Amino acid sequence: MRATELSSAPNLAALYLKAVATTPSRRGGGELPDTEYVRRDITVDREHLAEYNRMCGFGLRDELPMTYPHILSFGTAVRLMTDPGFPFPLVGLVHVANTITQHRPLLVTESPTQRVYLSDLRPHPKGSQFDVVTETSAGSETVWTESSTYLRRGKPDESAAKSERTAAIEAGAPTATWQLPGDLGRRYAAVSGDRNPIHLHPLTAKAFGFPRAIAHGMWSKARCLAAFEGRLPEACTVEVEFAKPVLLPSTVEFTERATGQGDGRGRDFALHSRSGKLHLRGSVR
Repeated sequence: MRATELSSAPNLAALYLKAVATTPSRRGGGELPDTEYVRRDITVDREHLAEYNRMCGFGLRDELPMTYPHILSFGTAVRLMTDPGFPFPLVGLVHVANTITQHRPLLVTESPTQRVYLSDLRPHPKGSQFDVVTETSAGSETVWTESSTYLRRGKPDESAAKSERTAAIEAGAPTATWQLPGDLGRRYAAVSGDRNPIHLHPLTAKAFGFPRAIAHGMWSKARCLAAFEGRLPEACTVEVEFAKPVLLPSTVEFTERATGQGDGRGRDFALHSRSGKLHLRGSVR
């Protein structure tokens, strides 16, 4: 794999313009580029971190929320997905799953290194999917890894196995109920840098087939983890699958339950609409 060092975070505004300009030339054929981007000595902006914490419901602490390194690497991931060798148009990709493993919390005073690359292009019942993999280290210690799975909708592939996983938790009495405002997508975009038009405004969302703007999947995951704050082990894996999109504005219900016994204990959790529609299912192990 060809490693390329980046001295600073990529310019997301320029990358989005590039994504729009190159969309017609990306037809979906070919392989993923064999490129790895590396950013060293990343400095955490404390004011930005505080705004992210408020946006997602985390308290202010010296430890980074488990989902915050995703924000640090997002620009690098977008650069990979707008490089000339990337086969798909960035606009229209669907974030369908995310798995984060934390070996220990990162501190706001640390200056981590992140490596980001693409992996495992494979068929999906609704097209093709692949992973964006991020490895975050402090010194020589790998402390955090992430795999974000994206779907490129296309011709159905009969060879792709359909997921047999069912909802982690049936709709029932919620642990918490959250009212999500219509501008949630724009507010989270300002913090995360993820300005996909499906999140920003009803008109731009309708251009991609959604009746209203939809919430970011990574906001939903972060908000769920904030509900666990103070109860998660320092070392754990949190896996989520994004099911039906959360339309904005809306009201969602968070549900959780304990699973397993002894050292294998964990938690399952889910987000549902009040009608019982599943938006997100996840597990902590």
